[in-house]
Amino acid sequence: MTRVYHQFEILFEKLTLKAMRVLGNSITFLFALILVLFWWTIDFFNGNSLHDNIGDFIFGTTFLSLFIIQKSFNRFSALINLKINELVVSHEPANNEVLNDAEKTEKEIIALSNEYIENKTEDEKVQDLKEFEEDMQEEIEIVKERNQNDT
Repeated sequence: MTRVYHQFEILFEKLTLKAMRVLGNSITFLFALILVLFWWTIDFFNGNSLHDNIGDFIFGTTFLSLFIIQKSFNRFSALINLKINELVVSHEPANNEVLNDAEKTEKEIIALSNEYIENKTEDEKVQDLKEFEEDMQEEIEIVKERNQNDT
C-alpha cells in the first residue's frame, strides 16, 4: 500500500509541475484570452441579459487572472531558486542537496527541511554551551580576583 501511495505521489508531483509550466506559459494565456474574447462575443450577440453579461465578464476576468498569477508565481519562484542556488554554490561547506530543489518531491523537501531544523538545533546547543563556558570562565575569574584581594 505504501509503495502504491509513493508511486501516486510521484505521479501527482510530475503532473503538478507540468500543469504549473503550462498554466504559466504566455502561449497558454494568449489561447485563453482568445477563448474568453470569443465567448464574450458570442454571449454579447446572442442577446443575453445585462446581468448574464456582467457575470460572464467577471468569470472570464477571473479565469484569465489564474494564468497571470501563475506566470508571476513561476517567475518569482525561479528567481528565488536562482538566488538560493547561487548562495549554496558560493558557500563551500553548504549541502549541495538543495540544488535543483524544484525537481524534488514534497516528502524529500520536508525531509531536507527537518534535517536543517535538527542541524540548527544542534548548532544552537553548541552555541549555548560555548556561552555557558564563557560565563563560567568569567565567574571563575571574579572568584579568583576576590580571593586574591582577600589575602
